Amino acid sequence: MSENLQQTILRNVLTNETYMRKVLPFIQPDYFTGIHQKLFKELASFVAKYNKLPTEEAFRVEVDQSDRFSNANDYTEASAIIPDIFKDEPVDEKWLENTTEKWCQDQAVHKAVLEAITVIDGKHKTLSKNSLPDLLQKALAVSFDTNIGHDYIEAFSDRYDFYHKDEERIEFDIEKLNAITKGGLPNKTLNIALAGTGVGKSLFMCHVAGSVLAQGKNVLYITMEMSEERIAERIDANLLDVPLDQIPNLSFDMFSNKIAKLKKMTNGKLIVKEYPTGSAHSNHFRALLNELKLKKKFVPDMIFIDYLNICASSRMKAMGGSINSYTYIKAIAEELRGLAVEFDVPIVSATQTTRSGYGSSDPGLEDTSESFGLPATADLMFALVSNEELESQGQIMIKQLKNRYNDPAMHKRFVVGIDRSRMKLFDVSDSQQNLVQDVPVFDNSTAQEKFSNFKME
Repeated sequence: MSENLQQTILRNVLTNETYMRKVLPFIQPDYFTGIHQKLFKELASFVAKYNKLPTEEAFRVEVDQSDRFSNANDYTEASAIIPDIFKDEPVDEKWLENTTEKWCQDQAVHKAVLEAITVIDGKHKTLSKNSLPDLLQKALAVSFDTNIGHDYIEAFSDRYDFYHKDEERIEFDIEKLNAITKGGLPNKTLNIALAGTGVGKSLFMCHVAGSVLAQGKNVLYITMEMSEERIAERIDANLLDVPLDQIPNLSFDMFSNKIAKLKKMTNGKLIVKEYPTGSAHSNHFRALLNELKLKKKFVPDMIFIDYLNICASSRMKAMGGSINSYTYIKAIAEELRGLAVEFDVPIVSATQTTRSGYGSSDPGLEDTSESFGLPATADLMFALVSNEELESQGQIMIKQLKNRYNDPAMHKRFVVGIDRSRMKLFDVSDSQQNLVQDVPVFDNSTAQEKFSNFKME
């Protein structure tokens, strides 16, 4: 690491209290080298003892009296550096914070790799090879939290402005979905579709991903069920308006012309990233987002994760030991919602129904596969329902299960048109909506009966 960067960070830690309070919890002494490491240790000791930064004079006295600088060469070097450290040199605060965060991340990963080598060689005193994923996960998770909270009294004007501004939302191209969400999905939210196998989870997400791209927005689609090519093929069918089985029959010129027309229609980008089933979790997604921003200047406006149940958890090992499915799936949901908050985007994912919910014309929250606690984390949750009658009419039913954006009793069940060959959803007439019978959104008695024997381990 550059001595200039070490000195820049050390200087600002010593002279800028706001910056010091923000970064000190994340900096380990061994991130520094040489004399800078000893000076940082001396600073950290002073702050821990007095809960404030030292003056230059006070810091010199501490160095004079410290055993860390008993070596004459160390003392001479420290004495020479101190005047430079306490120089008032203006620096861009945002640049400094971002640079320090990346430096901490790099140092944490480097340290974790070195520790992993000792584990692999069998030389680590306490850790086994089973601890290797945790070592790297913790290093990759290093991130500054710049938000120190809302001051209720002092920040009243900010709160007033919040009450009177229209929240930025990403619209659907389906009228009823906009109606139930008051105009689309806001940022920092987790939104989940519940459906049985083959009903249309991926179709729904591919359609919405295509519609968001058509709006000129950036979209990240993470798939763990199908390959990148198969997801892209489904979005091709949707956006190019070509039946799925006819896409291979297009000539190269015809295909490229359709893509060229699409490119003229939107300024957005769509990235599809595949991970093996059950192998990736929120830390992998976080690293991907940072890499896309760095290498491609790509920042998504919406993220799709296909789908939640086959993600891994960054906090828990895959099903084993004493961890039950309730705890594990809920942890995944919490981590994904945390990711949505961190990157200020809506995340759309899906989950499977239980066996009893599969084929049901009236699924409820009790039909959420593996985790009855999942709906507690989601901001919006709805079921996709299909049966022979709906399929014969080219429709699929959507039933609201939970809605933090609007009253779920409003349009609690409705139908949309579906063209499975073109992977499309579309609005239907009001007369067709009137055929949908109103039924209770959630029958507590049913849920209680189904979960009467459920126990958390």
